[in-house]
Amino acid sequence: MDDGTRWIELDGAVNARDLGGLPTTDGRATRLGRVLRSDNLQDLSVADVRLLLDDYALKNVIDLRSDAEVRLEGPGPLTRIPSVTLHQLSLFPEGGRHTDVAADTAEDVDVDKALPWQDDRSTGHYLGYLADRGDSIVAALRVMTRTDGSSLVHCAAGKDRTGVVCALALDVAGVTREAIVADYAQTGERLDAVLRRLRASDTYAADLDSRPADSHLPHASLMEKLLARVDEEYGGTLGWLDGHGWTPEDTDALRDRFLSP
Repeated sequence: MDDGTRWIELDGAVNARDLGGLPTTDGRATRLGRVLRSDNLQDLSVADVRLLLDDYALKNVIDLRSDAEVRLEGPGPLTRIPSVTLHQLSLFPEGGRHTDVAADTAEDVDVDKALPWQDDRSTGHYLGYLADRGDSIVAALRVMTRTDGSSLVHCAAGKDRTGVVCALALDVAGVTREAIVADYAQTGERLDAVLRRLRASDTYAADLDSRPADSHLPHASLMEKLLARVDEEYGGTLGWLDGHGWTPEDTDALRDRFLSP
């Protein structure tokens, strides 16, 4: 990890950081090296894999991409590591047991869903993740509670789907809203590098080239609006999770995993 920051410097990913070191409402901080977040992991180098295994004891990868994205991008290097378990938990509606709607009809990806424009419509996309794939979100948070090494959650850019899942996890852990919003917006520091990576992929390039770069900025106001809507409609993150099978034992396990004694 970069000294003095939470960024994790990798050759093959540009938006990787540790969710440790964030302040909580009761004066504690989240633990370093427990839960990580990133953009796509397809291009990790041998050195990157060794760093994640040796320095972070990586054991679980939470992949929020759709089946179509995974198929088109192909297997990444972590799929060849026996000690790492991959959990593919798409945040899009599925047309069948194992396929997303987009994958049922075409060999391409709905980039408007995968990389939504950063305006008021994005809040609707974010709420759509909650409405359509509560099962995947709950499963992702439960993976984060595992005690065998660290977990890493990612999507394509590590911004929207990853941003929502991480925000909900941090909210359950008791991280301050200011810190949750700041972590979401921090991707903006690496946005140019993220977009360069995505434009190098046939999966995303054509759609990205048609959009202005600043339309992808992760504005803090979007996460503020999302959390406010969850508060208003469900009584908070825990209220929403309770409606999707989350238990008090799950909450205790996640807090134990995230928080320092």
